[in-house]
Amino acid sequence: MINLEWYRIFLYTARHRNLTKAALELHITQPSVSYAIKQMEDALELQLFRRLSKGVELTEEGKALLAYVEQSFSTLDSAQKHLHNLKQLHAGEIQIGASDSLIKHLLLPHLNAYHRAYPGIRIRLSHGKTPDLAKRLKEGEIDCAIVHLPLQDPQLHIVPIATLADCFVVGDAFREAASRRLTLQELAELPLLMLSIGSSTRDFVEQWFASKGVSVQPDIELGSVDLLAEFAKLGYGAALISRSFVEEDLRGGSLLALDTEVPLPPRRIGFAIVQGRQLSIAAERFVHMVEAEAEEGNQQD
Repeated sequence: MINLEWYRIFLYTARHRNLTKAALELHITQPSVSYAIKQMEDALELQLFRRLSKGVELTEEGKALLAYVEQSFSTLDSAQKHLHNLKQLHAGEIQIGASDSLIKHLLLPHLNAYHRAYPGIRIRLSHGKTPDLAKRLKEGEIDCAIVHLPLQDPQLHIVPIATLADCFVVGDAFREAASRRLTLQELAELPLLMLSIGSSTRDFVEQWFASKGVSVQPDIELGSVDLLAEFAKLGYGAALISRSFVEEDLRGGSLLALDTEVPLPPRRIGFAIVQGRQLSIAAERFVHMVEAEAEEGNQQD
């Protein structure tokens, strides 16, 4: 096996065509350069340099080797520069998962702060439901995820980052229902707009009704909170949406919150990573930012 340092000595000798000049730049002695070249030639069983009275010149075999050595050291230099950029957070990549509504209303502020601080980091963002995100986390497809709680999984480290207060909202077509306090049975008899089966919000609302002994069947199933809000505005029925997600619509009057005799319990949102998994420097910094902000928020509460 040929020592990598021999290739470096070969490269500098080829550039300078002089053993002494190569030794000076490499900060080693001239005999050390001469010995390394001799060892390299013996190992390859080829002559790489012709010795001249005032230096050396490459043989044809030496010229052929030089092209590969220059390319290899250029690649190594590029690798070192890239690693430096990764270390300094001038480059890198982070992969994050969340549901559409949580991306818009909870994740985006964190992303904006991170992107402003580290614009060179490439952010890969994908959406999904909490069970799917947990699976992709454990399979290494994403670095971290914002998920609905509770989520019991010993492989995941989860930090609560937000509490959502939900409400049923309707458009002007159901103004009469919004003007009084509704029993759960009256609420269940309204046309209900729900997220598709498998979403944490859908599971939450169905379990809440079931815990009160009320059976419900949605009239319309949709794939996003934004669509739920739009259909509610248009008078298609009542939709369960986190109040903070539609605060502007509620203030403007395009949506009306229903008052129910039995209040909805709050829901918690968590930030999840895999226990003990080594993350990239870029991902580690994002995780630290999110968890630090969550801790600060918890202390203020």
